[in-house]
Amino acid sequence: MTADWTGALDRARANAPFLAQGLDRLPALEELLAAGDGEAALAWAKEAGHGAANVGSALRREKLALAVALAIGDLAGAFPLLAVTGELSDFADRALDAAIADAIRARVPDAEPAGFIALALGKHGARELNYSSDIDPILLYDPALLPRRERDEPGEAAQRVARTLMQTMSHVDAEGYVFRVDLRLRPASEVSPLAIPVEAALTHYESSALAWERAAFIRARACAGDLAAGEAFLAAIRPFVWRKSLDFGAITEIGRLTHRIRASQAGPTRPGPGFDVKKGRGGIREVEFYAQTHQLIHGGRNPALRQRRTRASLDALAEAGIIGADDARVLGESYDRLRQVEHRLQMVADQQTHRLPLDPEALDAVARLDGLESGAALLAELDTVTEAVGSRYDRLIAEHGHDPGTLSPVAAPQGEALAGELGKLGFADPDALSARIEAWRSGKLRALRSEAARAAFEAIQVPLLTALASAPEPERALLRWEQLLTNLPSAVNLFRLLEARPGLLELLARILSLAPPLADALARRADLLDPLIDASAFDLPPDVPTLAAELIRGEADDDYERLLNRVRRKVGELRFALGVQLIEGVRDPLEIGMGLNRVAEAALVVLTDATGDEFARTHGRIPGSNLLAMGYGRLGGGMLTHASDLDLVFLFSGDHGAESDGRRPLGATLYYNRLAQRVSAALSVPTAEGALYEVDTRLRPSGAQGPLAVSLDSFARYQRESAWTWEHMALARARVLFGPDAERRELEAIVHAVLTMPRDQVKLRADVLHMRGEMARHKPGKGPLDVKLARGGLVDVEFITHYLQLREGKGLTPYMPDALAQLAAAGLVSAALRPAHAMLTRFLIAARLLAPDGDEPPPAARAVLAKACQCGDWGNLIEAIDHARQTVAACWEQTFEEKLELNR
Repeated sequence: MTADWTGALDRARANAPFLAQGLDRLPALEELLAAGDGEAALAWAKEAGHGAANVGSALRREKLALAVALAIGDLAGAFPLLAVTGELSDFADRALDAAIADAIRARVPDAEPAGFIALALGKHGARELNYSSDIDPILLYDPALLPRRERDEPGEAAQRVARTLMQTMSHVDAEGYVFRVDLRLRPASEVSPLAIPVEAALTHYESSALAWERAAFIRARACAGDLAAGEAFLAAIRPFVWRKSLDFGAITEIGRLTHRIRASQAGPTRPGPGFDVKKGRGGIREVEFYAQTHQLIHGGRNPALRQRRTRASLDALAEAGIIGADDARVLGESYDRLRQVEHRLQMVADQQTHRLPLDPEALDAVARLDGLESGAALLAELDTVTEAVGSRYDRLIAEHGHDPGTLSPVAAPQGEALAGELGKLGFADPDALSARIEAWRSGKLRALRSEAARAAFEAIQVPLLTALASAPEPERALLRWEQLLTNLPSAVNLFRLLEARPGLLELLARILSLAPPLADALARRADLLDPLIDASAFDLPPDVPTLAAELIRGEADDDYERLLNRVRRKVGELRFALGVQLIEGVRDPLEIGMGLNRVAEAALVVLTDATGDEFARTHGRIPGSNLLAMGYGRLGGGMLTHASDLDLVFLFSGDHGAESDGRRPLGATLYYNRLAQRVSAALSVPTAEGALYEVDTRLRPSGAQGPLAVSLDSFARYQRESAWTWEHMALARARVLFGPDAERRELEAIVHAVLTMPRDQVKLRADVLHMRGEMARHKPGKGPLDVKLARGGLVDVEFITHYLQLREGKGLTPYMPDALAQLAAAGLVSAALRPAHAMLTRFLIAARLLAPDGDEPPPAARAVLAKACQCGDWGNLIEAIDHARQTVAACWEQTFEEKLELNR
């Protein structure tokens, strides 16, 4: 669309007295605008304050010129909405910065304006200031850095700067004013000084801030003064704004705020004379609340949602699949149109108004200023726009049980009424259970001691008890629910999540009934349920590079400790989600095992890389040398269980006599042994987010007596000259997981050469049988369900496979299914061994969750185990396990000419 500069000027003069007056005062600017040179007009406006007597005068002149230039460009269709709001916001930044510097130098000439911070919130923070907006900064200061006279106390100096700044910004004279400034968003504004010490502000936001303050800080940024200190402050309070767990309490908080706002509106509820385009139903505020509500819920887990601008936030929410693309488009377009109308209202007299005029002629004038024929046309358009917004916003609040019109909670039954409900649900002793629940609420459980926690629990009590009663093992589920509450310091977010997503209640009850390891994990971290609200939680993890990229993704200023915590959180969530997939029967346990392995590999890659970088800060690097990590056992074979540890061996390339180039240099052997210790700790030591994996490095050369990391040359020599047969068997399932491509190939060549070296076949057979006999004596199977150690189990399959790999030099792949297929193709084992191995592996992976103690599980867990192992019922599963063990025993006899005795 071609810009209509002439029409804009005519409409401004006819319908907006403030703009007409501004054009009269600035003829040079009007000339540029009439010529259609918008960029030149903006440049002229930004220079309008030059030559003024003081900073305040300069800013007032620039403000007037900028307001006129932007308004005409906006009306002409030359300046899009974001350009207008962005220019206004940038001017607010410049004005605050100039006012701060001027205020400091008025007392301390030539001082650098350090230690005084202005944070922009709301529309200013989002760079979305409206045409006649005030600004709501928070002013902070650092007593140690703020320039001041020697006799001035820091607090006194800071308040003087704040008062002078306010005078500069708010003073009104014939030149106009800069901005109306409102400091009421600062902590405890009723009693606090205008500028707050940084430490006091941190204490407030960490301990006593109100819910609305979180929403205010979604769009906060450091805008003036000491910007670096401002950004550091915002980084420090990030955990207050962006909760690590999903926060469905935001729905409640914003729903109540919406109710108060709507109830306080004296004007019409639909567009008409006096309608408020900001606070009315379907107005500007509801689009912003719609976006911010979702940001508060999900933004702690997804940094991509932490957008300041409203339309950018809606687009990010749609991109993440949290809201529909059509909703994002409609709300975004509606927001832009409402903001344009808001600007037209404010251009008339430079007043901060959001209400449509009551006078019909004044309403017609606003419509004509906008380019419409009449006020009626404007009202008709606004009716459509606000209904599109209002209906979506009402649906958001109502979907989570919070009707904007009525937000009174429904009381949960107590006493005899509760016992009666429990009896109807089928609990064995409803009176005793009712007494237990009353004890929870009376303060026995720390998680239910606050009023907010008890209210949130009451909201889910009935559906929760219904779900527990319907669980496969109700009493077991109830006991574990009680244990979960006992262990949690706070459960408000958990209760609110379950209230917002009632479908999770049935799933939670099944988890508590069936899978003790998952129930234990929930007792440590209730927010493990959070990802399950998304259908993608039932997808298998992607490939290792993609997973690693997801684990790395975080904040730009994240440090090593934050990375360790983030990896632990994300890995915990992924492992939990895979466990849920297993007990829900949506995935083959073999797929779960491979998924668990990819997660572990990604964590290893990310943490080894990050630990190497952190180590190099002190000790530097060793040129031409690199660390490698090799996975053994199940990790090397690509098939973990939920109980697996990580069998790792660390190696390094290059000259073992070299030295690192850091400020504290180390020789290569010491360097890589210390680095390997750090990597092992990064993978295993608990942090604030808990533990990650158990790491076992005993398969390294010389075992626990050997160095933690050895050179490739030393490793090759040890394997050729000193390694025991069992070490070569273990090497058959080893895989390089970390290291540069060239060194990986070198290590793989070493492994292949060792596995294919000539052997005394009589000695090999004797060694293998001796080792298996010793293992059977010292670590016997715990019964027929111990499909790993019992004779005819997985250990016997591994011994058969590794023996043949070493004897024949065939099937040399760490992946057991592939190795068995290749050995079968070579006629060395029965083709039936591979499905037998798969059957036993399925059971092992599933049983680690459903029967972790090795005993026969309760009936409900038996049914889930049978389904996971692709059997009709528990009896069929036992028969299938027995058949698989017999297949293994037959292959053992064929391979070793020795009969296996199977315990039934």
